[in-house]
Amino acid sequence: MITSPHNDKLKEVRRLHRRREGRFVAEGEDLLEAAAQAGWPAVYELRSGIDVEPELLDAVSGLGSGTRALGVYEQRWSAPTGPLCVALWGVHDPGNVGTVLRSAAAFGASCVAIGPETADPFGPKAVRASMGAIFAVPVARVASVKQLPAPRLALVAHGGEALRGPGEGTLVVGAERTGLPEGVVEDCDGAAGIVIVGDSLNAAMAATIALYEWTRVPDR
Repeated sequence: MITSPHNDKLKEVRRLHRRREGRFVAEGEDLLEAAAQAGWPAVYELRSGIDVEPELLDAVSGLGSGTRALGVYEQRWSAPTGPLCVALWGVHDPGNVGTVLRSAAAFGASCVAIGPETADPFGPKAVRASMGAIFAVPVARVASVKQLPAPRLALVAHGGEALRGPGEGTLVVGAERTGLPEGVVEDCDGAAGIVIVGDSLNAAMAATIALYEWTRVPDR
């Protein structure tokens, strides 16, 4: 059992909360179970009272209440693949990124692509918000819309075509306040919108509604 705060594993956990370095931390028994079910082995796990003294594990936890278990995992990056991809462009909030991962898993998306100026999907807040989907949905990193599976649809606040399912290709989602850059919209094959009364929706909520509409099978 680890009894010293100077243990190398505890040092790495503290460091990974600040920067990922090819690995990331998942905290909580539910996330560790999600990783196991996905066949994603941990580099190592630390369980309170078994592998490490409880107060030492709490000291390196990123949760305010401490944790009973955490795991360190290697990051996995995939190529962007179809038939249904969600791409995030300039989505800065890691909580939104994690929530989109969760929605992507719920609606059977093939992958989530991380575009420029988007929060790290392997950051602690994104991993927690994903509720284990980080282990279930392939994650890609792209620099250009052209790297995404076609057809590419830009999700815009107002205007654009109505989303009708079942659809294929890539849904490109931008930041809540600024939306997608004009150049990104132009590089897409079309634009799609959600009918709302207000000015905008939270990026994760907009992506979730769009995924629902794009995957829904029309009533026969």
